[in-house]
This record gives sequence, C-alpha cells and structure tokens, in this order.
Amino acid sequence: MPLDSDSLGSLRIDRSAPASGGGSGKRLFYIAGGASLVVALGVGLWLWLGGKTVEVNTVTAEADSTGPSLGNSVLNASGYVVARRMATVSAKVTGKVLEVYVEEGMAVKKDQVLARLDPVNIQTVLTMAQRELEASRRNLAETEVRLADARRTLARNDELVKQKLISEAALDTSRADVNALAARLEASKAQVKVAESQLAMRQIDYDDTSVRAPFAGVVISKDAQPGEIVSPMSAGGGFTRTGIATIVDMDSREVEVDVNEAYINRVKPNQRIEATLDAYPDQTLPAHVINLVPTADRTKATVRVRIGFDKLEPQILPEMGIKVRFLDDQPVQASAQTKGPRIRVPTVAIQRDGGETFVWVVNDGRVERRAVTLGPESEGNTEVLAGVTSGEELVSPVVPGLEDGGKVKLAEGNS
Repeated sequence: MPLDSDSLGSLRIDRSAPASGGGSGKRLFYIAGGASLVVALGVGLWLWLGGKTVEVNTVTAEADSTGPSLGNSVLNASGYVVARRMATVSAKVTGKVLEVYVEEGMAVKKDQVLARLDPVNIQTVLTMAQRELEASRRNLAETEVRLADARRTLARNDELVKQKLISEAALDTSRADVNALAARLEASKAQVKVAESQLAMRQIDYDDTSVRAPFAGVVISKDAQPGEIVSPMSAGGGFTRTGIATIVDMDSREVEVDVNEAYINRVKPNQRIEATLDAYPDQTLPAHVINLVPTADRTKATVRVRIGFDKLEPQILPEMGIKVRFLDDQPVQASAQTKGPRIRVPTVAIQRDGGETFVWVVNDGRVERRAVTLGPESEGNTEVLAGVTSGEELVSPVVPGLEDGGKVKLAEGNS
C-alpha cells in the first residue's frame, strides 16, 4: 500500500517549538539540589572546624592529706630503713637453754633477763671453787698460828742463849723456823687470792647462765627454744645455736641509700630530705642527710648516703623500702605551706604556653582550658596549688588539636 506523504509529515516533531510547562520544573530541581549541596558543605565545614571530636586519655585529680611538699627535688633515690644498733644476743658460756622469756615484738630494757641456761654443771664448779677458797683460808690460818708460835720460841731461845743455857745452834734453828713459816704464810695468802679469783670467775660463769639484754630495744627474732644447746662459738652440724634473740634499738633507725656517683655532687650533709615509705606512699616524712660514707662501690659506681629522720614514727620499721627526695635550698612558697589536702597530677597533663601554665578539664564530652598555679614536681607528678579541684577529669597526656569548648571522646582502654 503506497504511503501518504502528508500523513508521515503530520507525525514529525517540531523541535523549534517551545516546551509547554517543562522548563520551570527543571529549574526548581536544580535550585533545590544546589541548596542541599550548600547545606551539606556547611554542615561538613562546621563539623571539621568547630565540631571535630578529639580522642583523649584522662586522669582524675585526687587530693591527699599528706600536707604540702617540703620543696623542690634535685635528686631522687631509693633505699632501705636500717637500725644502726642491732645485736643477736648469745650466751657467754655453752649450755642447754632452760627458759626463754621473750617473744618477737616484745620491748625489753637494758640488762633484762632474756633467757636462762641450765646451771647444774656450772653450779658444781662454783661449789668446788668455794670449797677451795675455804681450804686456802684454813691453811693460811694454820700457818699464822704456827708462825706466831715459832716467833715466841725464837724469843725464848734468844734469852736462853744470853744466859748461856742453850747453844747458838738451837737459836739459829728457831730463827730458820720463823723465816720458813713467814714465807709459807705469804704463799698461803697468795693461794687465798688465787682461790678468790677462781671463785669470782666461777661466779661470773654462773651469772652468765642468765642471758641479759645489752641495751633497751625491741625483740625482732627469737632464735632458740628450751632444750636446745647454745654456745658463743659456732659448732659444726647445725645442732648448736649461737644466739638467743635479736634486739633492735628502735631509736637508731635511719635510711641508707646508694646514690650514683655521677650525681653525688648534688648531695651534702644536713641537706633536707622528703622520704616516703613504700608501705605508706601517701605520707611524707621529713629527714636530713647525716653524712656521706667516704668511699665508693666500684662494682655499682655508687656512694652510700646515711639519712636520719627528723622524727621517728611507729610505722617506720627496719628493712622497709623507702624513697627519698633530696631537696634544694630554696624556701617553700607560702601558698604551699598551708595545711590541708594537696592535689598532685601527672606532669604530662600540664601544658605551657609562654609564661602561662594550664590543663584541659573534661566535662560532658568537652574540654575546658584552665590556668593553674603549680608547686613542686617529683617522680612524674606536679603539685597543683590552684585551678583544679579534687575529682575533676584532666586530659593526660596532652594531645594536639584540643580547643577550649571542643569535643573529646575517651580513647579505648582508658582507665
């Protein structure tokens, strides 16, 4: 069937004719899309510039009641509490322990009886010495009587010789008897003194069966029990004790620390010390340097320093671990001398900008920049005198990107 050219022409689209109603819809679509893009860019820019969240770690500012620090540290060291006067008390004689009167922790006085040894054998020797002394004194008395009689005989014979009633030989014999008895008298006197000395020695041995405290102190070790043999000398086999108890003079407690010889120039006699027992880390103890032991340990390259406590406290026990801070001579700030709790924070939580020091306080997911007044620093912590209260959360350590009022979040694993 032949196509009609007029019919085909009626189906052709005339692109030169304007679209009815379509142009205004597209413009609205483009305008809405552009506005949404502007809003999205604005929100993103705000999040990037003003609402960026920084990941941080925090610590809690805590107050303690140890009082203010005594000053600025020039050197830190650790050591042990020692007793300069300590003795393991033993008996002077070998014997079997009969009774022990002390226990660990008991306070004793000077010359107090700590234990008694079985005195049977020594008592027998003492009795023998007493009898020897008695025999010596009786021999002395006999000699004195005989000498007196010999002198009377000599006097009579002298008169008889003058009257020529006896010979000169008889007189000489009487004179020899007197001289012999006089010499025997002196020997008897010496024998009496020897017997007295022997008796005194045996009496001392008997008294030594009572083991006494050499000085006032506290018993820290009970080393023997009734029935055991004790001796002042060590015996093989381990069956003989050499001590009854160990006593410590608690008034002689002090601190010994080993200071690296490279830093010993920072230490001097009478230097102020701030000591802290490992068992009581929240309590500081004022102390001072007694002296520097004038020799070095070549194996450790250290010099021993003796430190004395300004006041001995009951909780200070021998062999306790202790940390000490050697302080400078600068006077402590007046604000640091006030009584009451003090706040110490990690030094890494403090930021410095020129002459200003401040910390970042975290509250409800945002940080606040807060100026602080600092005190002495020691062992990685710094005392905050003003600006922070106990219980506040601080950013520690300080990280880049923090802004006053900015958002933060806790890092994973933050304690």
